Amino acid sequence: MAQTGQLLRRRAATLALGALIGLGLSTPALASSALADGVESAGPVPLAAEFARDVAPRLLLPDDERVAYASRLQGALAKAQVTLAAPQFIVLVDRSPKVQAALLYWGSAERGWGFVGATPVSTGLPGRYEHFLTPLGVFDHSLANPDFRAEGTKNKLGFRGYGVKGLRIYDFGWVESPRGWGDGAMGKLRLQMHSTDPVLAEPRLGTAQSEGCVRIPATLNDFIDRHALLDEDYERAVASGDQLWVLREDRTPTPSPGRYLVVVDTGRKARPAWSPLPGKR
Repeated sequence: MAQTGQLLRRRAATLALGALIGLGLSTPALASSALADGVESAGPVPLAAEFARDVAPRLLLPDDERVAYASRLQGALAKAQVTLAAPQFIVLVDRSPKVQAALLYWGSAERGWGFVGATPVSTGLPGRYEHFLTPLGVFDHSLANPDFRAEGTKNKLGFRGYGVKGLRIYDFGWVESPRGWGDGAMGKLRLQMHSTDPVLAEPRLGTAQSEGCVRIPATLNDFIDRHALLDEDYERAVASGDQLWVLREDRTPTPSPGRYLVVVDTGRKARPAWSPLPGKR
């Protein structure tokens, strides 16, 4: 049975690599090896059923795409020299203008990666002043850059940039990012992941719209927040006796919280069927 499972994982990874090559995409080092075992997670994936029930809109990825993105995730962590001591949740974002999606995974290099679910997002749209490209890489979510919550207020244009009152803003601190204006040189961006205006912007998720941050659906924001999926550092502080106002009293923390946002760019030339434009969902 173990050999059969190994064969199936290798076959799935081979199909994923073939799909990437067929799309003209570059593959990370770990995806091009045959597909190293451990890319796919065996057994049940925590909170996958709850994600399907609670998060909308959702993107339904075929199996080969799930494996291909898991390979990219593993490759990005290896490049950043991030080693996970235990399986945990990680948010992977594909900033490609033809994709604009967040994929939630649970696992580790040793355990393999289990796909939880995916949603459309909006990342940086260059071409205007103070609009950055969302940076690539692995970004740590920690108390070094404390989160806060949306006040729900509108700006002078009537836009609620952080969404409705009470939604959480996940802060990853100041990072280097390419400017989307002028000479395109590197600049400083306060990288955040947050909800957006439910009327003016959330219906446009799936297209690049932001000033460089990652905009996510309110339902995904609530799901990550309620289950403390990226709160490894926060939950450790609570266990040590700290009281953190930003944490919900009604949360049901996962026993395996994570702390990383990973941003990649597949550079696709065509939009995949599983990530349609907003008006076609």
